[in-house]
Amino acid sequence: MDRDEALRLVESKIKNKNLRKHILAVEAVMGRLAEYFSEDVQLWRLTGLLHDLDYERTVKKPEKHTLVTEEWLSEYELDPAIIRGIKAHAGQIEPETKMEKAIYATDPTTGLIVAAALMHPTKKLEGLDVEFLMRRFKEKRFAAGARREDILTCERLNLNLEEFLGLCLEGMQRISNELGL
Repeated sequence: MDRDEALRLVESKIKNKNLRKHILAVEAVMGRLAEYFSEDVQLWRLTGLLHDLDYERTVKKPEKHTLVTEEWLSEYELDPAIIRGIKAHAGQIEPETKMEKAIYATDPTTGLIVAAALMHPTKKLEGLDVEFLMRRFKEKRFAAGARREDILTCERLNLNLEEFLGLCLEGMQRISNELGL
């Protein structure tokens, strides 16, 4: 499966515009992290792009989240690492590989960054910096759904929070037009 085919699949399964933007944000961040770690960029991006494929179907059944995606993707010849990464992001399996740890920490981080952009005076990703994100991160009531404990697992990648937020922000800034930010 290439990116175009994966994107068509996402568009066929995900109708919510904001969820699609979240998926694109995770894809972009995973690509940036793969570059940073000298890993397979296409593999990491594809994992990010497909990670919430079944979300609209499983939103009321969180215990099934990613398992439906695994079933849907079984008809494609995909690297098993993609399925493991997808399952790891939702806690269906314990993140073990670098990619699995990265997507687990990335998923909530994109929400924090979007919320920070929306409350920034510029309403744009380009106006953000790591210092601004760190201040928002420390405000427990800000973007409360962005689980801080999950974001902090970036340390399992040997990245401190500032480094991780910087890489995530860079990834998202690369597609700011697609995100409308």
